Amino acid sequence: MSTPTHDPQSGDRPDRGPGTANPGTDPTNPSPASAKGSAATADANPADPANPADANPATVDMDEPPAGGSFTRYFLRKLGGAATSMVLVIVLGFFAFRMLPGDPVLKIAKERPMSPAQIAELRSQYGLDKPVIVQFWDYLVGIVTGDLGESYVYRKSVSSLIGEYLGPTLLLTATAAVIAIVLGLWLGQISAWRRNTLFDKLASSTSLIFWSVPTFWLGLILLMIFGGTLQWLPTGGMITPGLDPWSPAGIIDVIKHLILPVVSLVAVVYAQFLMIMRASLLEEMNEDYLTTARAKGLTEDEVRRRHAVPNALLPTVTVVFLHIGGLIAGAVTVEAVFSWPGLGKLTFEAIRGPDLPLLQGTFVVFSAIIIVMNLAADVVYRFLDPRVRRA
Repeated sequence: MSTPTHDPQSGDRPDRGPGTANPGTDPTNPSPASAKGSAATADANPADPANPADANPATVDMDEPPAGGSFTRYFLRKLGGAATSMVLVIVLGFFAFRMLPGDPVLKIAKERPMSPAQIAELRSQYGLDKPVIVQFWDYLVGIVTGDLGESYVYRKSVSSLIGEYLGPTLLLTATAAVIAIVLGLWLGQISAWRRNTLFDKLASSTSLIFWSVPTFWLGLILLMIFGGTLQWLPTGGMITPGLDPWSPAGIIDVIKHLILPVVSLVAVVYAQFLMIMRASLLEEMNEDYLTTARAKGLTEDEVRRRHAVPNALLPTVTVVFLHIGGLIAGAVTVEAVFSWPGLGKLTFEAIRGPDLPLLQGTFVVFSAIIIVMNLAADVVYRFLDPRVRRA
């Protein structure tokens, strides 16, 4: 009689019967419960072919704004803020200039003999005999229709005067802005990269001196030295009378007239760009990504140009746009010093009047330029900084 042998592999396992599968060991035949659970999971989280991030979460771009943070809503929100600021500027521009001392009609009457009846007629002609609320309503209607009134001094439409004087102002401020931005940002990054060196100390101290100097005072000093004592450059105006501004001689003459007012604006504005760029770049100097760039074998110049400077430019962009708008508004004193035929000189002459329609028109134009520059700064900053896009 033979003794049955013991199979250790078949041991004490219960007989599952034919056709029974082990759900834990047979991957080719999953249990119905597991299959049902997988199907339920798939139904609960269907893959969206239109959204690649559902298929592969690793492809999500963290620089993209989250769902709902569209550029349209962001732009409309900023545009609404700009429109609100513009409305406040229009209201302020009307009532603030009504508080200026002096009566424009009485000043005109001093220039030539006028009877009381003629003064009353002139006041009625300018609409100054109407209630303030009625004048304000006429002012709003004129803003909407593009009719800014008639200048008391020039006896011309304010809109046509602004269009005539806007070109020289844009020429002056655009030239000064380009030079100041390039010079300030370039010197700022070199100064930060070579911090505590002789170059850094000279650049920083010089910029601080220019930053603290009033623009009109610097303009007067330059005018006395280079226009008066040395007589190297013209002392005023935009072009010598009788020259064609589009001829070669006229273009050279305009450039000569442009040098002193441009230097006056650049000397003050570039210093602000330099100091802001320097401070911004110094914050990036010890970041880990710069160490990684050096470890890859990049030279110091490449690390600065390709990695440090682009990140340091983020806070500088807003300042640049803000100062471009302020540069146009700050041209008032420079144009008055150098008799430059732009909006600044026009505003200065309107204050002496007081020429209320002309003051209101130039004030609205200057304010609109600053508000537009602020809006442009917000839009550009959103494209440059991913954190703003995700906010």
